[in-house]
Amino acid sequence: MSVSGPSRFRRWLFPGLTALLILVLIVALGATNSKTSSRLWSVEKSLSNLTGSMNNAQQLTKDTAKDVQRLKFAVEGNKDQLISVSEALKQLSALDNIKRTVETLKCSLERIISNSSTSAGCCPLGWEKSAFSCYLFSKTTLSWHEARDWCNGHESHLVILVTDNDWDFVTSHSAGAFYWVGLTDERTGRWEWVNQTPYIMNRRRWKPGQPDSWTGHGLGHGDEDCAHLHHDGRLNDLHCSTRLRFICQRHSQRT
Repeated sequence: MSVSGPSRFRRWLFPGLTALLILVLIVALGATNSKTSSRLWSVEKSLSNLTGSMNNAQQLTKDTAKDVQRLKFAVEGNKDQLISVSEALKQLSALDNIKRTVETLKCSLERIISNSSTSAGCCPLGWEKSAFSCYLFSKTTLSWHEARDWCNGHESHLVILVTDNDWDFVTSHSAGAFYWVGLTDERTGRWEWVNQTPYIMNRRRWKPGQPDSWTGHGLGHGDEDCAHLHHDGRLNDLHCSTRLRFICQRHSQRT
């Protein structure tokens, strides 16, 4: 056996391993470059999409600015008309206030002349006038039945709200406090006004979930059979023995 064989093998072993290592590195670098290229392509695509979104946003901003500018021109063009409407409303409000003042002075003068607390077309002292009715918003508190009897004893009745104008007037004057109104289901179990006119249920006039005829009030026999105006002008039912302010209504005296 020749000794030159192992020597020759050793002589080619190192270059062969070196070549193999280089080949592995080339393959690894190729795979890395492929992944890097893929990632770069994804980043480039994302940047392209982002650029497109920014361009769209810029265009939308420009269009919005144009719309705002057109709206500004429209407002400027109608500014004089808006000012005229505002001034007309102010004049109407002033005229209404003057009318009310004149009516109040007229009623006061007629009371002085007739030496009476009432006069034709006027409300008693302390009462508020709206259309053909006079309203008393009490300062004292009574139970519902006591309030009903008090109103009856003063040629009136607990308020009956039928029209939207009635509701608007009464709720604007009663805001911020509880007031008994002439609505109850005590007599028949169905809601009716104090003059026994059937009440047509209108949920938007009531607090959410009301009337609920709650029996856990601890105020004695019965549930909540009487209605009152809440702070916000909507209705709620309470036990009739509860003491609240109340609203009386009467027709204004006419000639």
